[in-house]
Amino acid sequence: MGARGGETFVALLRGINVGGKNKLPMKDLVALFESAGCIDVRHYIQSGNLVFGAAAALAKRLPTVLPTAIERNFGLNVPVVVRSRDELRTVAKAHPLVDAGVDALHVVFLADAPSPAAVASLDPNRSPPDAFVVRGREIYVACPNGAGNTKLTNAYFDSKLETVSTMRNWRTVQKLVEMCG
Repeated sequence: MGARGGETFVALLRGINVGGKNKLPMKDLVALFESAGCIDVRHYIQSGNLVFGAAAALAKRLPTVLPTAIERNFGLNVPVVVRSRDELRTVAKAHPLVDAGVDALHVVFLADAPSPAAVASLDPNRSPPDAFVVRGREIYVACPNGAGNTKLTNAYFDSKLETVSTMRNWRTVQKLVEMCG
């Protein structure tokens, strides 16, 4: 991607600039990523989606380094999940619940891969008619009545899978893939 030989990554921040809460200007967030050593940092919409270049070792540290910097600079507790361009492309190749319609589709990105036992503990009937499929560090979700009406929330997945999650709608996932080039 850049002159320093970096790869392309996407950072997904949870819960910023949503419903007037956890306000964090994107220009400040971009500057924070740049000060951490990232290059060619761009954002998509105001809810914490950034595409950037970095060495793989730096990108691996960002989910730990950036929340600390965000809390120090802005007083916000914001989890950060990072995926490489190739990982995001794999996620975007096919949503297993596509029959639900594109407006119903979402992806929950997990910081860590859950154990098989944790995945087995998830209740498939928690929020009918919603459905989900767990694949590695992603959960593909269909919410026919909208994400605001589902019980398949970050809090639910975090508690059951013992990790941190952040959800994006399918159109956002597709746009981030496009931005990665």
